[in-house]
Amino acid sequence: MSETIKDTIIIGSGPAGYTAAIYAARANMNPVMYTGMQPGGQLTTTTEVENFPGYSDGITGPEMMEDLQKQAERFGTEVHYEYITEVDLKTEPGQVHTVKTNSGTEIQARTVIISTGATAKYLGLDDETKYAGSGVSACATCDGFFYKGRPVAVVGGGDTAAEEATYLAKLCTKVYLLVRKDELKASKVMQERVFNTPNIEVLFHHELIGLEGDKVVEKAKIVNNQTNEISELAVDGVFIAIGHKPNTELFNGLIDMDPTGYIITKDKSTKTNIPGVFAAGDVQDNVYRQAITAAGTGCMAALDAEKYVAEYFH
Repeated sequence: MSETIKDTIIIGSGPAGYTAAIYAARANMNPVMYTGMQPGGQLTTTTEVENFPGYSDGITGPEMMEDLQKQAERFGTEVHYEYITEVDLKTEPGQVHTVKTNSGTEIQARTVIISTGATAKYLGLDDETKYAGSGVSACATCDGFFYKGRPVAVVGGGDTAAEEATYLAKLCTKVYLLVRKDELKASKVMQERVFNTPNIEVLFHHELIGLEGDKVVEKAKIVNNQTNEISELAVDGVFIAIGHKPNTELFNGLIDMDPTGYIITKDKSTKTNIPGVFAAGDVQDNVYRQAITAAGTGCMAALDAEKYVAEYFH
C-alpha cells in the first residue's frame, strides 16, 4: 500500500485521459495515469487524423497520442504502462478510493477519473486485421473523407450502420449496406433516410466473409446467407458498424451504467454516482465518440476532480 494519497488517478490514456492529465497536472494535482493495455486508446489504430483542431496538415493517431502524453508529462503527470485490475470505490463524500494494478501495487487517491474508452466491435475476420487502416474502419466520421468519390460498403443493420451509410453517401459514389437479416434494426427515421438515399444499396441477407486487394482493400467478398451464393463487390473501403463496447467491466455493480454498459454521468458534468469518481471520453459517450469531444470531457473531469478535492480535502 502506498503511503502517499494521490489527488487523482486516471484510468485509461486516450484523448480524454491525457487531457484530464494535462489539466489536473497544471492544477498541481500531480496526477498518476495507468495507460491500460492499449496506451493511447482507439486512436493508435487510426492512420490519419485530419479533424482534430490544430493539426493543419493532419497527423497519425499514434503521433497525436505521443504529443498529448509529452504535454501531460511536461506538467508532471506520472505515466505507468500498467492496467487496473481491482477498484475499491467508497460511497461517502470525502473518503479515499483504492485501486490495484496488474503488478499488485495498491494506490490510494482522493479522486478517480475513468477514461477507459470503448472498443469497436468487429466481425472477427482475419482480413479485418490485415487491412486495418488500409480499407477497414469502424468510424465513418473519422475516415470517410479518405474515400471521397469512391465506392464503399457498410456492415450492420442498426442505427449506427444507417448513420454511417447516410454520412458516407454524401462523400462516396456508392454505398453498399450489408444487412445479415431481412430488415433493418435502425429506427424508422434512419430507415427512411437510408431508403431515400439514391446511392445507398441495401443488400439484405448478406454477410461479409472476406476482403481482397494488393495492400489496400479492392474487393469485398460477400455471401447470401439464404442461398449460400458468394459474390464480390468492387469497393475501396469497408466500414464495420455493428456497435461499440464500453470498457467498463471493471466497474460492474459499482458505477451506474446504461443497459449497454456506458457510464452514466450526472447533469452536464462528468460526475458518476460515486463521490469523487468521474468519467470522461467514450466510456460515457455513446453518441459522438470523437477525439475532440473525448478531450473536452477530459478537461471537464479534471476540473470536476479539482473542485471535489478542494471541497472535501482542503
